[in-house]
Amino acid sequence: MKWRKLGIVYTPDGSKPWAKSHAMIPTPVLMNNNVLRVYCAMCDEKMVGRPGYVDLNPENPLEVISVSSAPLFDIGLPGTFDENGVLPCSVVAVGSRYFMYYVGFELGTQIRYRLLTGVAVSDDGGLTFKRLGHTPVLERSDEELYFRCGPFALWQQNRMRLWYIGGNQWIDLDGKSMPVYDLRYQESGDGLTWQKAGRLSLTVTNPDEHGFGRPWVVQRGAEDYQLFYSIRKRSLGAYRMGYAESKDGLHWTRKDHEMGLDVSAGQFDSQAIMYAAVITIGAKTYCFYNGNDFGREGFAVAELIG
Repeated sequence: MKWRKLGIVYTPDGSKPWAKSHAMIPTPVLMNNNVLRVYCAMCDEKMVGRPGYVDLNPENPLEVISVSSAPLFDIGLPGTFDENGVLPCSVVAVGSRYFMYYVGFELGTQIRYRLLTGVAVSDDGGLTFKRLGHTPVLERSDEELYFRCGPFALWQQNRMRLWYIGGNQWIDLDGKSMPVYDLRYQESGDGLTWQKAGRLSLTVTNPDEHGFGRPWVVQRGAEDYQLFYSIRKRSLGAYRMGYAESKDGLHWTRKDHEMGLDVSAGQFDSQAIMYAAVITIGAKTYCFYNGNDFGREGFAVAELIG
């Protein structure tokens, strides 16, 4: 694949207390012919993320139409799994409702943090959301003790298909504790009830890797799936993008060298590039993504040109 970087789409201007910086984990949804909505997490001065959105012109994804004036919903109650941040990762239409699968950020004492998955729903066309509970739908389990996060959902044939990141290990890298996790897969009849452990779908096998970031799955045909994901590199201490293909969405063949989208010297993505989200609108295909420091300068877009 060949991509042309079009530039940064949106960076918070700092005027809102809940959105002082960042626009993390861009999650595009084509709402209609006139609105391409990109959900993301924006951070306050304490680096606590809350979900918002940026509406774009589908014919020109660099043109911002509007930005959410308030968080779609707030962080969780004290002591809950999402008390230190809410990070939207996937928004999917189910009938007339939108389901948002998000990661709740919970700080730890013996470990740095836990990342678990919650669900919020919208009944007003994706303008506002309400969490369905104060506990995660992907709760910790013996097999996935610390991480059940980075969810990407597809509603197909009256079932929810979910690719997500799961793990139960921390390792020491140059004196810093870092997480280890793989790509897992599950299915659910209602999108709310899940098993304690998912099927291992893609494992960390390269000795320079220790985890993956939010997966993004594109189905091109009945037996043709693409996986866009992020790879945490030990040697770099940062993310790079990965790419894989599958015939069933379960067994993946890594083709990272074909991704064709990497860091750019001297730019906002000079040190890291991550959280690819690919969407096709008409004859054009776009990839939304973040750069250094998990999207400190906002999210950007690239266009597929070959």
